Amino acid sequence: MLSNRRRQSSLITGFTILELIFHAAVRSIRKSHGNAIIGLMINIAQTLVLVAVFYLMFLIIGMGARGIRGDFLLYVMTGIFLFMCHVKAMSAVVQSEGPTSPMMKHAPMNTIVSIGAAALGELYIQILSMLVVLFLYHAIWQPLEVYDPLGALLMLLLSWFSGVAIGMIFLALKPWAPALVPLLSQIYMRANMVASGKMFVANALPGFMLVYFDWNPLFHTIDQARGFAFLNYTPHYTSIVYPVVISLAALVLGLMGEFYTRKRASISWGARH
Repeated sequence: MLSNRRRQSSLITGFTILELIFHAAVRSIRKSHGNAIIGLMINIAQTLVLVAVFYLMFLIIGMGARGIRGDFLLYVMTGIFLFMCHVKAMSAVVQSEGPTSPMMKHAPMNTIVSIGAAALGELYIQILSMLVVLFLYHAIWQPLEVYDPLGALLMLLLSWFSGVAIGMIFLALKPWAPALVPLLSQIYMRANMVASGKMFVANALPGFMLVYFDWNPLFHTIDQARGFAFLNYTPHYTSIVYPVVISLAALVLGLMGEFYTRKRASISWGARH
């Protein structure tokens, strides 16, 4: 049966997609927990636990913020915040709904909207959690001083973007290797506990050790964020350009792979996940 569909302008279509992403992002946020406030509190608790664990570990082993003179707890938090934002964004994208999901039967829903919603929902949670933790630190512990807050925030966004881009590659591979991809993504997240460089700064590393870390875009963003957060630290061995280039390349490859996979989607894939 034929039906007439009203053609919409590109602007209206764009706003429709943005509205759809917004509602899907809200659904993505509430999917982890029925109560949004409790879900946020859980994420804040995870961040606080990581900060406390690394702070106590540094105190026990006597390892301070080498190469940086300033607030040691801020040094720890800059690494934790960017690490959490990166790995959580990657995990959210990998776990986003694919082409065989029942949600894809509802037009104009598609996989790009699902991916965008998962990524933006995770960014919202991470930024809100970070603001709450920083407020508590400022109000309870001591006044917070950040040399360049805007630059540090941009590095947080770049960490999120690189996590989304790497997650796109895992997502494109997921239907072809549903058992292997979750394992690889977990290995990547666990490796970043050390490879992200949140426990040290690049300037304090000897040259022969830099090669083990400078492949990682998160290592660059964390080191650059500390350059923005602290007045007396200037990163010499990391750059902003490298994570931008790597993230854009990974995003393009991931989108190409996702498009190829979507065109060959089979309903039987849903039973294999």
